[in-house]
Amino acid sequence: MSSLISNTRILLASRPVGNPTPENLTIETVEQPNPEAGQVLVKTIYVSLDPAMRGWMNEGKSYIPPIQLGDVFRAGTAGQVITSNHPDYAVGDYVTGSWGVQQFGLLTGVSDQAKGDDIRKVDTTIAPLETYMATLGMPGMTAYFGLLDTGQPQPGETVVVSGAAGAVGSVVGQIAKIKGCRVVGIAGDQEKCDYCVNELGFDACVNYKTGDLRKALKAACPEGIDVYFDNVGGDILDTVWTQIRRKARIVICGAISQYNNTTPVKGPSNYLSLLTNRARMEGIVVFDNAANYGTAAREMADWIHEGKLGARVQVEHGIDNFLSTLMMLFTGQNFGKLLLKVD
Repeated sequence: MSSLISNTRILLASRPVGNPTPENLTIETVEQPNPEAGQVLVKTIYVSLDPAMRGWMNEGKSYIPPIQLGDVFRAGTAGQVITSNHPDYAVGDYVTGSWGVQQFGLLTGVSDQAKGDDIRKVDTTIAPLETYMATLGMPGMTAYFGLLDTGQPQPGETVVVSGAAGAVGSVVGQIAKIKGCRVVGIAGDQEKCDYCVNELGFDACVNYKTGDLRKALKAACPEGIDVYFDNVGGDILDTVWTQIRRKARIVICGAISQYNNTTPVKGPSNYLSLLTNRARMEGIVVFDNAANYGTAAREMADWIHEGKLGARVQVEHGIDNFLSTLMMLFTGQNFGKLLLKVD
């Protein structure tokens, strides 16, 4: 293969204040070299859009280092091997990884015996490539470990999840139902609420943009909330705390309502509810569970094949539309797992 393949990629040019703008990014096209020994060249098919990407743009200490200025924008990715100099990968293999927002990834292959770049071969005869970016990817793993390991739901308990129609929230609710729980979602759109109830099997879903959220939650959770899986933070987290039961578990997964703030992050004002109810709050970072991804994937694959677990995937197109697609996460325009197809 010629070394003159053009690779269009998105770089972080500056750190945003508030909402990211086009000035924070650079789109460039460079010459793509061929893989050397032990490397593979992957043509990107999908880029994953996740709320955490906004946090990666900021300077400062977090659970993962920030994207450095001038670097390719970090993102989960899926694609197909087009050239291979690695014995474990053949041309045509489908893989997932995190080579960022670019048309091609030059990667060191990973085998059971050696470590290299983040790349994993996937079998698209078992599930579509999109599913490996959603239910069997980072969102599904986040939901699985965050709910089961941190939330520890028990049959008959009430589980509430915010961002209920999103990539993580929709899986959280379905797994909670599989485990015998009563499930109540929180979403900001009636169509999303109807989807959670009618298609995903939630017992109820509250539209936080209509009416009094506290009263709506009380009606939907008459015996209180045992597990709350939080994806949004802010006022919704504060309101849920008024409804928790004794020994409740609050799982902090994300705070999408706060990511573009230009003022300090809004924390809960009634945190003493934790004391009163002998409850606990704990954060979840999916990467902490990487060693057990395989076990989770096998169990969730079984649920998928049994018709117990599904996911809605929204696909937008074109690498030039990366920023506008990313911002859909923060305006409520996404429905389910949001992917960008790099056409």
